[in-house]
Amino acid sequence: MQTQAVNTNFGGEVLSRASTEWSRRPEDERFTSLLDLQEHTTRIRNNSRAAVIANRSLEAQPDGVNGLRIVGPSGVPADVSHWAFGQLSTLAQAPAGYLRSLPAPMAADAINYGLHHARDVEEVGVLLTRNLENGPATMRAATGPNYGRIWNSSIVNALVSRFGDGVSGDWRIPGEFGKQVAVTKQNTTLYASDRDMFVFLADEENRIELPNRRDGRAGSLARGFFVWNSETGSETFGFGGFLFDFACSNRNVWGVNEYKEVRIRHTKGAPHKIAEQVLPALEAFAANNKEHLNTTQALLLAAQRKKIDDVEAFLLKRFSRSQAAQVQTVHMAEEGRPIETLWGASTGVTALAKQIRHQNERIELEREGGRILALAA
Repeated sequence: MQTQAVNTNFGGEVLSRASTEWSRRPEDERFTSLLDLQEHTTRIRNNSRAAVIANRSLEAQPDGVNGLRIVGPSGVPADVSHWAFGQLSTLAQAPAGYLRSLPAPMAADAINYGLHHARDVEEVGVLLTRNLENGPATMRAATGPNYGRIWNSSIVNALVSRFGDGVSGDWRIPGEFGKQVAVTKQNTTLYASDRDMFVFLADEENRIELPNRRDGRAGSLARGFFVWNSETGSETFGFGGFLFDFACSNRNVWGVNEYKEVRIRHTKGAPHKIAEQVLPALEAFAANNKEHLNTTQALLLAAQRKKIDDVEAFLLKRFSRSQAAQVQTVHMAEEGRPIETLWGASTGVTALAKQIRHQNERIELEREGGRILALAA
């Protein structure tokens, strides 16, 4: 792979989520346009069926040396995905890693004992997907009965409706180091498997110009967002919007500012929350009209100009003493100068938030960073 030398002394945060996805996805999980991703997720949706059945109605049967199949009330066996096997093992109150090391008959006996005797009677939500080559269906998930499934195809359909193919419009698979390149499976940022999906799109054409971007020099910021989801319970639905300098060839995102994230757990009302909360927020974030861009630019410029007389006192009104110190330390490390303005304070808070593991605390920090920026208005 060709690499390019980059001056990384430009401040701002580095987002590695897209790079992590890029590094772990095999070729058959990579897509070079939203239309290709749409076709894939729609095909899976059309060949999938969700059902709620009692745990007593599920029976594991050995299939080969280490293989396993599940038989439900219909009597038709289904293969079990790697992820669903882990969920079944949890239901059976047995370690998945240990069960995978056992011969298939012993693993089946252990799962059946757990499902039929170790647990009380309860309902299990299963997701089955038909094999298009006339083989057995595959169980892709075994969740709680009230799992609020958000279909990948619903998300991708909404993205296609707003952004087209994700290649030829303003919002598209990002280039490398700020320059557009031909999209291939090697550099794409559209991914989906039988377990999850991830999309990274950016508008690198309609950049937001800032006269004092860094060290007194002019610069600009592009807009980008991540969307991720799982139909099988492997993670929440999420949307993260941000401003950034560029994405490099291994899909790290450099110079990130103003990262804002929304996560929705797959509870019963999750699909409705997507329609009512996330899609309108995505539409507002991605608006390309001149008035919207000028408003965003004006807010950032005002935040750059608005000096903070006493930074420590300003931060202590909003954060604990420990957090206030961390905000200043992170900002100094990434920007190479102390916090002086609302822009600097918001940038430091956003950078610190990405280091927080616990979701509620991280989101609250991100919200406070947005509130600080809004003071410039």
